[in-house]
Amino acid sequence: MDLSRDQLLYMYRMMLTIRRFEEQAIEFFTQGRIRGSMHLYIGEEAVAVGVCSALRLEDYITSTHRGHGHCLAKGARLDYTMAELLGKATGYCKGKGGSMHIADLDTGNLGANGIVAAGVPIATGAALAAQYRGTDQVAVAFFGDGATNQGVWHESLNLAAIWKLPIVYVCENNLYAITVPAREALSVTDVAERAKSYNIPGVVVDGNDVLQVYQAARTAVQRAREGQGPTLIECKTYRYEGHYKGDPCVYRSPEEVRQWKETRDPIKNFATFLMEKGGVSPQVLDQIQWEVEAEIAEASRFALDSPEPEEENLYEDVFVSC
Repeated sequence: MDLSRDQLLYMYRMMLTIRRFEEQAIEFFTQGRIRGSMHLYIGEEAVAVGVCSALRLEDYITSTHRGHGHCLAKGARLDYTMAELLGKATGYCKGKGGSMHIADLDTGNLGANGIVAAGVPIATGAALAAQYRGTDQVAVAFFGDGATNQGVWHESLNLAAIWKLPIVYVCENNLYAITVPAREALSVTDVAERAKSYNIPGVVVDGNDVLQVYQAARTAVQRAREGQGPTLIECKTYRYEGHYKGDPCVYRSPEEVRQWKETRDPIKNFATFLMEKGGVSPQVLDQIQWEVEAEIAEASRFALDSPEPEEENLYEDVFVSC
């Protein structure tokens, strides 16, 4: 793999940044500073970082209700993202999107979406637009295992396959669709098997290994840029927290969670790889952790000090269809 030391350290930094961002979000949620529900990405950081590391700034992504990690990995600012979670006027959506609807068009993030599978046709449309304009932009649709049972998911893959659209479909299979185990809701062992129905490549990777994810994404993105059409990548991963913050998680055992945290943690395992195979000293990783902590603290101060949206701007940027 032709990744430089700086690129590897960037991946580590970004995964750690997402983890600490989410942990800070938990603190704010517990304090009552974040309104509504919140779906955390802790444990799945390698997917967003591995995929987005294979993209350019001008490429597109669509996200899910569990979308903070995708947003940051695609290049969003920490302070504006945190402000959006807190519903502040300085947030990316001026505080009106909140946790489940962050978008940052400047970095190609077309938005998180609270409706299961709703981002998939949006990304497919973005890929169609890129093809129509004759650019070499690529779109990526992130979604969970539960989304692959939605009709619009199948419609999108079928259309993209027929027209050879420049898109990569990334399934973050964290083994549960809310409380339902994937093994009880899917007719196949691997979501990637469904790619055969549309005559496109289907790839299964360890979603907690950032280098495996990156390698699969790089190949799929290059294929899309060359006009060869879509790829379906299934990343086997795991969310440490419940479906939402406050979920009692009675549908899975504490032992299962403990095993994933102790043996499959993407950040801890990548740190071990960097030290054992990449020649990176523990001191370098400690320095990165200190810098990330400082960045999170600064972003948090910015968000806390930011103003609430003005009442007279309530309907600004809100589109209503009758």
